[in-house]
Amino acid sequence: MVFSSITFLFYFLPIVLGIYYIVPKKFKNIVLLISSFVFYFYGEPTYVLLLAFSIIITYIFGILIDKYRQTEKSKIFLALACVISIGLLVYFKYANFIIENINLWLSRKIDFINVALPIGISFYTFQMLSYLVDVYKGEAQVQKNILKLAMYVSLFPQLIAGPIVRYTTIEKQIDNRTHTFEKFALGVRRFIIGLSKKVLIANVLGELVSTFLSSNEMSVLYYWLYAISAMLQIYFDFSGYSDMAIGLGKMFGFDFLENFNYPYIAKSITDFWRRWHISLSSWFRDYVYIPLGGNRTTKIKWLRNLMIVWLLTGLWHGAEWNFIIWGLYFGILLIIEKVFLGKYLEKLPKILSHLYTLLLVMISFIIFNGENTSMILQNIGGLIGIGGIPIISPESIYYLKSYFIVILIGIIGATPLFKKITNSKISNILEPIFLIFLLIICTSYIVDGSFNPFLYFRF
Repeated sequence: MVFSSITFLFYFLPIVLGIYYIVPKKFKNIVLLISSFVFYFYGEPTYVLLLAFSIIITYIFGILIDKYRQTEKSKIFLALACVISIGLLVYFKYANFIIENINLWLSRKIDFINVALPIGISFYTFQMLSYLVDVYKGEAQVQKNILKLAMYVSLFPQLIAGPIVRYTTIEKQIDNRTHTFEKFALGVRRFIIGLSKKVLIANVLGELVSTFLSSNEMSVLYYWLYAISAMLQIYFDFSGYSDMAIGLGKMFGFDFLENFNYPYIAKSITDFWRRWHISLSSWFRDYVYIPLGGNRTTKIKWLRNLMIVWLLTGLWHGAEWNFIIWGLYFGILLIIEKVFLGKYLEKLPKILSHLYTLLLVMISFIIFNGENTSMILQNIGGLIGIGGIPIISPESIYYLKSYFIVILIGIIGATPLFKKITNSKISNILEPIFLIFLLIICTSYIVDGSFNPFLYFRF
């Protein structure tokens, strides 16, 4: 079940909200737990058992880690829990990728495993790992009620596509959270904005990206249309989902942390990753980079730590070489900036450092979307006309005219400009009408359209 579906918008969500606000406070977490499992079961009826098993394992090891705190047993139990959780993730997400490369590089004929990727396994695995590590470090109180822990892990607003909500963020909110009309209204507003990002921008640009990838007529203009559209599509798809998750959280009394902060206004790659997918980058910083020694070590080990983190970041996104290349690409760029380029970027005019960042990020998403190395190189080369392709073509002119308005809205929407406009007194009066209008338009698109997947479901 996706948020941008009629089933969710007009059946599941209204029913859950109605029951949630009718029942007494002591039953609200139970309502969320049951509805979250129903939500997951709707899309993954088989793997709901895997989710339940993972929660039970996390609960048991959390109790054991806390019981033997500051002893060697606590460390052993943490290690075992990590091995089991990461082992399940590797098996379901990376087993066939590993087999494929063993067969390729070692000339073996190992059969592939007939297993599908459980939706959201990367997200809920990382949430459970952060909980266990925080309990081990004494930064979180162990949750002795398995139903409350299960509710935290399976909470449907962020279960299948993030953001990665740490236990410490909502630990106090599990038992004590505020429900006000103002907070609920803010949640509805945020949800509709996220839905609009997804349906009216990401889905529409996704159609252009799909058309490009299936087309044989190429031109420099067409390659640029593809690169810009892909860049905007993935931002509005994922930030739209994060907006919807944060909005839903507020409807149920939770305050999730922000996951995006206008990354396309960044003036360096370092700045970009402070703004993009904040929950993931901060997770790797706190649970991988710092434990490895961070930058408080020798220069060689520091560079090693950075490359390990970005190799894992690429792998987290998918079991394909393009994701690994994508992660290492950013790792190398960040090292270059930290070693010497960063100080020069600070002296450049803002427009130049901004264009530098956008160009490198755009190339990164060409890598991200590439099925193989030859396609990646072809799509990057097409931006500068390699291969003797024409500058423009009738097809590229047609698609520029057809998608120009959406691309322009996407570019403006990726900046804080709309936020500044909506803070005015006039917009506050007109905003409810505008939000209702957006919801109606989104509903029309959902009913009429067929292109509606969330890109981050595969992670």
